[in-house]
Amino acid sequence: MTTTINLTLKVWRQKSHAVKGGLETYPSRHIPTDMSFLEMLDVVNEQLTLNGKDPIAFDHDCREGICGMCGAVVNGRPHGPEKGTTLCQLHMRHFSDGDTIVIEPWRSRAFPVIKDLATDRSALDQIIQAGGYVSVNTGSVPEANTIMISQETAELAMDAAACIGCGACAAACPNGSSMLFTGAKVSQLALLPQGKPEAATRAAEMVRTMDACGFGNCTNEAECEAECPKEISITHIARLNREFIKTGFLS
Repeated sequence: MTTTINLTLKVWRQKSHAVKGGLETYPSRHIPTDMSFLEMLDVVNEQLTLNGKDPIAFDHDCREGICGMCGAVVNGRPHGPEKGTTLCQLHMRHFSDGDTIVIEPWRSRAFPVIKDLATDRSALDQIIQAGGYVSVNTGSVPEANTIMISQETAELAMDAAACIGCGACAAACPNGSSMLFTGAKVSQLALLPQGKPEAATRAAEMVRTMDACGFGNCTNEAECEAECPKEISITHIARLNREFIKTGFLS
């Protein structure tokens, strides 16, 4: 038999970035504990629509913890209370009957609110675009062992590439820094031979774009690592700093 719980939701509602927002309270009754958090919001929105009210806007897509689209601050923590879990993978069994849940959008100057819980995270796309390209020779598939890469290095690069670009790191950081995101994107290429030709310009341009987008500076608080749903290590921030220093800042 499926267990159900009753909740009180305090949800941030804001019509646009230019309009002041605030928390509104909604009762959420008889929620099955095997539902995901986003499914719970769907149920709330269905009831709001039936009552002739504006449904809560929130970002989502794959709902499988892969795309990085979903994101909200749940009781003060990006993606909610479970470690290594995206919002769409968070299930209501992690909450108790009678709980009050406060749901807010990402809080970062670089992520302006579009509406309610939906934020504009295109600044992350700009950082990736600033990283440029990777020089590779096209043609037939090369022999797998042509370029020797140690297993340790390959695994480190893959760990960095696991970043889904959700922005939880910046939302968790007291400075609104995206150094963990940028460090992961630099590391996944800097660790591999294919990423070496553009390594110098890549690190410098990505850091410059990060600053231009309004992200803050890293002060090693490590909230980013603690709240990252893919558990990206802050060692990638150290690698980003090393790569940036090696560029001589390309002034």
